[in-house]
Amino acid sequence: MEFKTYMCLICGWVYDEAAGLPDEGIAPGTLWKDVPMNWTCPECGARKDDFEMMAI
Repeated sequence: MEFKTYMCLICGWVYDEAAGLPDEGIAPGTLWKDVPMNWTCPECGARKDDFEMMAI
């Protein structure tokens, strides 16, 4: 399985599916579609709608 990364279009913060966000209760390997809808960017507070998949 190939993990993807998603970048906040507002501040540039990147969510990496492989790494997850353990400090916020999102386990490593958590797919973007499984991140809660009410989750917000830890840097600027943007919503999931403000993120876009990016290739690294």
